[in-house]
Amino acid sequence: MRRLDKQFDATHTRYVTNYMTKKNLLLSLFVVALAAVYAVFFTDWFKPETVKIFHTNRNLRPGLQRGGALPSLIFGINRQIRFTELKVVPLAEFQTNKNVLPLWHLVSDSNSVPVKSFFYGQYIGGMRPEIKGVRPEPLATNVMYHLILTAGRIKGEHDFELK
Repeated sequence: MRRLDKQFDATHTRYVTNYMTKKNLLLSLFVVALAAVYAVFFTDWFKPETVKIFHTNRNLRPGLQRGGALPSLIFGINRQIRFTELKVVPLAEFQTNKNVLPLWHLVSDSNSVPVKSFFYGQYIGGMRPEIKGVRPEPLATNVMYHLILTAGRIKGEHDFELK
């Protein structure tokens, strides 16, 4: 009889142990699922990084006529980053054709200087025109333009108009 009691105890203990491990496993899976739902919906971990861009017009040479000179158009971004590509295109053409020829197009081969603000047409250290020898074209007033910035995986776009 003692042998049956020992066998019953061993079977009972194994059943209780399996039940507890299943319970612990289900609770662990529930906690992991809850953490995943939180990470996806309430954090920025899985959203693509963007950069906020703003612009301003300044007359830095009030006594001089603008004529064919580049406008004193200053762009700023919310943090200092290293650009890999910078492009300005006319907005109307960009909306119909994503491969429109840019008015100003800089690319970086390896390592550009981190910047937080820049002028239209400015040389940015570590970047070069995509087509060698091409200079930025002058912007027309009362025309909407589209600026596209890329810094690795970080992207930003901004529409602006020169008044």
